[in-house]
Amino acid sequence: MKKNSRMAEKTASGDMPLSGHLRELRNRLLVCFAALAAGMLICMYLAGDIVRMMIDMGARYGYRYVYIAPQEMLLAHVSVAVAGAVVLSVPIIAHQAYCFALPGLEKKEQRTVLFSLLFGMLCFLAGVLFAWKISLPFMLYFLINFGKSLNVAASVSIREYIGFLTTVLLIFGTVFELPVISALLTSLGILKSSWMAKGRKFMIIVIFLIAAVITPPDIISQIMVGIPMCLLYEISIRISKLFEKKRSGNTKQEEL
Repeated sequence: MKKNSRMAEKTASGDMPLSGHLRELRNRLLVCFAALAAGMLICMYLAGDIVRMMIDMGARYGYRYVYIAPQEMLLAHVSVAVAGAVVLSVPIIAHQAYCFALPGLEKKEQRTVLFSLLFGMLCFLAGVLFAWKISLPFMLYFLINFGKSLNVAASVSIREYIGFLTTVLLIFGTVFELPVISALLTSLGILKSSWMAKGRKFMIIVIFLIAAVITPPDIISQIMVGIPMCLLYEISIRISKLFEKKRSGNTKQEEL
């Protein structure tokens, strides 16, 4: 039904008028906002369990928590719900963006973008799992023991603690998207593996500068983000080379 209405809005030349594009964009944005709202409601319901899991992780290393404002616990739950709503709604938002761009893509490009979206979701989940199982336990252990060596007792603000964990999880999920972005840009002919290889030294400096900006202000968090980013950059170069070979092979077949 939606497809028929879209076809009906096309002009005689086969192109959709600007009003039709704007109307479709509005409808898809409404779907995205509805997905965010639904994700927010779901995550607010689950926020208590998620916050409890985060608190238990720190408690294993001896963290003790305080809140210094009456609304701080509520705000901690809201921040978790907002982050969770964004994560839950990303697949729907990505699908709406894909459907909006679909008419302007060739069949080969459609397959490439769709594969990138699906693979990107898996990479994001892998990044979050890596942070939860490996990076965060190491960070928490190091940071609290660093304080103990100075005979300083830790009473951590619950909002700051939850914000720290949420930020690290989202950062790692986003960082793990690097190979997907490289594969997509290479498939579309925008990026070359040779460019990435030549700029390796410069990119390592840029990566650690980015890690210093996006992480909390401690050297361990920056290193724990910077090193995986460097490894993912190397993986991205290898993936880019594979997609270049595949792209050149397809081009040769088309010429024949």
